[in-house]
Amino acid sequence: MITPLTPLDFKRRAVRLFGSKIGIVDGDKRFTYAQFGERTSRLAAALVGMGMVRGDRIAMLAYNSHPLLEAYYGVLEAGCVLLPVNLRLSGEEVAYVLEHAQARVVIADAELAPLVNEALPLLSSRPQLVWIGDRPAGRSEPGYEELLAAAPPEPPPVPPIDENDVAELFYTSGTTGRPRGVMLTHRNLYLHAMSMMIAFRCAESDVQLHTIPLYHVNGWGTPQGITAAGGRHVMLRKFDPSEVFRLVQQERVTRLFAVPTMVTMLLSHPDLERWDLSSLELVNTGGAPTPPEMVRRAERLLGCPVVGGYGLTETSPIICFAADKTYLANDDEDTRVRRRASTGLPLVGSDVTIMDEQGREVPWDGTSVGEIVVRGNVVTRGYWRDEAATAEAIRDGWLHTGDLATIDTEGYVLIVDRKKDIIVTGGENVSSIEVEKLLYEHPAVLECAVIGVPDERWGEAVKAIVAVRPGATATEDELTEFCRGRLAGFKVPRSVVFVDALPKSGTGKILKRQLREPYWAGADKRVH
Repeated sequence: MITPLTPLDFKRRAVRLFGSKIGIVDGDKRFTYAQFGERTSRLAAALVGMGMVRGDRIAMLAYNSHPLLEAYYGVLEAGCVLLPVNLRLSGEEVAYVLEHAQARVVIADAELAPLVNEALPLLSSRPQLVWIGDRPAGRSEPGYEELLAAAPPEPPPVPPIDENDVAELFYTSGTTGRPRGVMLTHRNLYLHAMSMMIAFRCAESDVQLHTIPLYHVNGWGTPQGITAAGGRHVMLRKFDPSEVFRLVQQERVTRLFAVPTMVTMLLSHPDLERWDLSSLELVNTGGAPTPPEMVRRAERLLGCPVVGGYGLTETSPIICFAADKTYLANDDEDTRVRRRASTGLPLVGSDVTIMDEQGREVPWDGTSVGEIVVRGNVVTRGYWRDEAATAEAIRDGWLHTGDLATIDTEGYVLIVDRKKDIIVTGGENVSSIEVEKLLYEHPAVLECAVIGVPDERWGEAVKAIVAVRPGATATEDELTEFCRGRLAGFKVPRSVVFVDALPKSGTGKILKRQLREPYWAGADKRVH
């Protein structure tokens, strides 16, 4: 018998097998899996009642919360496509995502009303709006809870599911200025969850603290994997070290995912030793450089394994995890820590290869460099409404990541550089070209280059190097203020350097590598 693969199976399993268990904790609210299942069904019924049909995009602008987790299933039950939107974008950027995705409904946290009010007037067609929390003053749109209360508890008939249908749509920065919509299918999500559960040994006893925003790269697979295992979801609305410590102690959290910026904030917090963190079994890091010394210190202070990993939005996202090999247990401590801080080993179901420019696999010697290319059932079917970008990224059956790496004798992958000029700051991707395009709009800017430079807190910081027009003047504050409000805060250059001219190749291309070298000399530039 062949049945379509869909993450909806995970919700059905959790409701049937763990219905009486508290599955979701969100502040003072607690929901059993049975209650969670009824709420997702009510959401699906409400969307159908609003006129939504198969394939319609439903946008969520929400902090980590039970409504956002519910949308991961309720939207799919209605036959629609979930579109989680990055809350750190500017109003103009949010408008671009909603317009390009042709979103028909926007479910937004009331706290984000200013962002919504800025974005919606820029759209050619206004989507239906639903508010989470207290309705903003002067607004008449329905509230999320009243919408669910008015909907029947039974789910609407689920439209026939093709496992290759798009289930989720995530917009991610690319090498072009505008973000691209990554299509993740039911099959992608199902098989990614299975691979993740194997790699992380997910179990019903797991308690996952959602430190990573669920609107970011499929929530690192936790909405599906933890639900499938029957584990407990603990929501963290905004990252705050004290609140992380409190929830770990109170809810006996067993695992959390974090970008290195978060780990740094936890380790440097003065109250770290006041809290009981003994329940922690794993901290998984990714999204930015994870120095071996950070792993060493974090394991000592947090009292659990701290293990790196690697993935992309296009791979659902996790494709590598730096798990220990038991037969290497006698290796020295430095080698063990170095491997845990690496990109890691491919997950089951992912074919990860390092290829040179001729398309040949590089030797497993830990020094030969090539591009990471990936194929497998977790790889996106392509970019929404962008066939050219899809053809550029997926060639000869392989997804070309643009990340350069080595692979050692044991198969551990280590990224050493980027082919793409994407800057990763605090776990967020910044397209240097997007920032450059805006800077070029300033009348004083003759030419510019935007690069990532080392930053202790954020991993990388955005830096602009600018040559001004003859006779013109500009200041650092003037250019950063020019960008502010037109870009998300994390994309605004943290510093600006003025030069007479930018270095160029014989063809006139600006040599960004040459610009980066002075800042990265002696620094650990690895990206995981």
